Amino acid sequence: MSEDEDFMKAMGDVRPITTKKRVELSPATKKQAFHQSAFSARREAAQSDLAKKLDPLAESEVEQLDAQAVLEFRRPGVQHGVYKQLRLGRYSIDARLDLHRMVVERARQEVYQFIRDCMTNDIRCALITHGKGEGRKTPAILKSHIAHWLPQISEVLAFHSAQPQHGGVGACYILLKKSEKKRQENLERHQRRH
Repeated sequence: MSEDEDFMKAMGDVRPITTKKRVELSPATKKQAFHQSAFSARREAAQSDLAKKLDPLAESEVEQLDAQAVLEFRRPGVQHGVYKQLRLGRYSIDARLDLHRMVVERARQEVYQFIRDCMTNDIRCALITHGKGEGRKTPAILKSHIAHWLPQISEVLAFHSAQPQHGGVGACYILLKKSEKKRQENLERHQRRH
């Protein structure tokens, strides 16, 4: 007999040892583990809520627009003449954001931060260049997201696709609310007149 055969003969009646793989928790330990998992779930929910408050742009279903579609939006209360001036590109563009070659998530963050920066710096009219995405498998992805995101930002009063000299349907003008500082300045100016 060879060594292998001797070994197999000697080990023939050997059975694997079975062990319990679970550790039984005492009732107190189970209760503590439950509270920790509940605490973790609450913490994650709170962090998610905080993230939404800091950046409320929803990641819900976005309607896919045509690359040549004209973007237009006006909140109730925005005067027709003001909206027309915006649409015709007659307001001074005080800030610009170019989203070309950005992925959607990065563009979302940039748009939200851009609007916040505009409000901080008392900017009333801005231009976002989103492109048309023509020639791509799915055109107008960023454009579709812009049309979805901007109405969610309360500081955005209106927006409209730009005039050809500013990018045409590959860009849009944005009209922002007056900052509290600008409102106060206007109020003081009107009071001096009377």
